[in-house]
This record gives sequence, C-alpha cells and structure tokens, in this order.
Amino acid sequence: MSQHSLDTPQFYLTNENNCPYIEGKQERKVFTYLVGEHAQSLNDNLTQGGFRRSQNIAYRPACVNCKACVSIRILVNDFNPSSSMRRVTKRNQNLYTRSVTSGLTDEHYKLFRHYIDHRHYDGGMADMNDSDFEAMVNGTYVNSKFIEYRLREGDLENRNSEGELIASALIDEVSNGLSMVYSYFNPEYEKQSIGTYMILDHIRQSRARGLPYLYLGYWIEQSPKMAYKRRFQPQEHLSSKGWIRDGIN
Repeated sequence: MSQHSLDTPQFYLTNENNCPYIEGKQERKVFTYLVGEHAQSLNDNLTQGGFRRSQNIAYRPACVNCKACVSIRILVNDFNPSSSMRRVTKRNQNLYTRSVTSGLTDEHYKLFRHYIDHRHYDGGMADMNDSDFEAMVNGTYVNSKFIEYRLREGDLENRNSEGELIASALIDEVSNGLSMVYSYFNPEYEKQSIGTYMILDHIRQSRARGLPYLYLGYWIEQSPKMAYKRRFQPQEHLSSKGWIRDGIN
C-alpha cells in the first residue's frame, strides 16, 4: 500500500480482528499515514479528534456496533491530585527525569522487554524486536520526545554518571497539550506506582508549558485494565457532540 501525500491524506480501514479488551467483540480501525512535511499538523488535528499514533500511523477505532473506546484528556489546569496521588509523588522523589537526546541503547530495549514479558506477554507488542522498538520510538515525522525516569544516585552533575533506568515514556507534542503515546517501567518497582507517577509528572510538565490538556488515549468502561485512567479528574471525553466534561467531577 502506498503512502500518499499528506496534502490530501487518505484514510483506510483495517480488517476485523478479535478485540483485545472486550471478549467476543471484533475490532476495526480507520488509519492514515503520518509522513512528510505536513505530518505534524495532521497529527495535531487528529489527536484533538480522538486519534492515536503508532509509529507513522494515526488511527482510531471504527468498530461495527460498538462505541466502547472513549478518547479522554485531562484538564491540566483544574487538576488537583488526591491524597493517594500526593503520596505517589512523594514515594518517587528518588527519581529524576530527562529527555533523551541521543539514540536508544540496549538499556532502553531491555527495560521495554522486561516490562512486556512481565505485564503484556500475550499482547500485540510481545513479538517486537529491537528494530521494531527503535522504529516505534524514533521512526516518526512528528514532534515527539522520549522521557527517561532514573534513580537519583551517584554524581548526577557528571554527564558520565547515570542512575538506573526505571521507566520511560514516549510523548507527542501537539498545539494544546501533550499526548502520552506509550510508557513502560521496571515491574520490580511497581509498588512505587510508577505508572501513576508518570501521568502525574506529565500533568506537571503540561501545566509548566502552559498546555491545557494531557491526552491519555482510550478508556473502556468494561476493561479493568483501563480503570486507572478515570482517576485523573477532571477530564473530558470525546463524544459525537465534541469534548464533554466527565460527570464524575
């Protein structure tokens, strides 16, 4: 299949496959390519329209007779962490954050594999090799960053001194927010609620940059795996009438 110019983006439908979130359901996606000089502006518009990115493809569900996948975004300026979230932040004060400016290393891929093998060994990424992983992180035409979370240890003022890599997050930058594309962490540090901490940290980063939203992808009410996303309130859900504030808060 050819990749068309993004001056006039072409959209395609995937074949139906078994839904990974709701047993007995079939999933189907509509997608387009994010390549060329207009990739960033297209990704910007599509993110605000409920699409997600995977490498150089933007997609959203187009399932027959099912609307379970709901796009959500956090209202950053109105967000107020709960007492348990504040405890999570405190537990992770031993971590420091930085953007990766050079190429990926074996350390990044090993952490990714450790996470997949322990948490999602039967998922769609279980067969990804190091080349697939690098393409996921680096093979993009849009404004994207790779964020590291490392232990504070040693002489951090020394550029040759690095703490242990605990977690990483791939994020896209769009005009009105940050979009968390994919994140993973060392399962051995799960008791520190690293996943929650990364979301809290990206709320902080969005607010510091004057961006009103943090996009968290899809929430599915019937999927226990997705339940954590609803804890970050207030948030908006994308409906046929546009973005609507969630009724919880």
